[in-house]
Amino acid sequence: MDLHKIDWENIPWEPVREGITRKSFSGNGATLALHKLMPKHEPKPHKHTYEQLVYILAGHIRFHVGDKSVVLGPGGLLQIPPDVMHWGEVVGDEPVLNLDIFTPVREEYAPAPR
Repeated sequence: MDLHKIDWENIPWEPVREGITRKSFSGNGATLALHKLMPKHEPKPHKHTYEQLVYILAGHIRFHVGDKSVVLGPGGLLQIPPDVMHWGEVVGDEPVLNLDIFTPVREEYAPAPR
């Protein structure tokens, strides 16, 4: 068995679009992604085939999931089912650090180890 060890601090931030950056890491069955969302970034409603678990580390964000919305702050958790339209909007002037777990692996974020 090979260990796939990486120092999180050495993973570079990648631009997603204006106001959003990301760093990510994948195992064989899931992808972990840290998103930094800046105030006034442009929300982009989307859906995908992945289950998404959200954990807010800093800031406040209003998540819209289907026809419901909720504001999360540090320590807030949310489950977004596959194939459900969703998006987030930063609340206030502080950037949001949003840690996501996606299952199965999102190869376009960080390929799983081989």
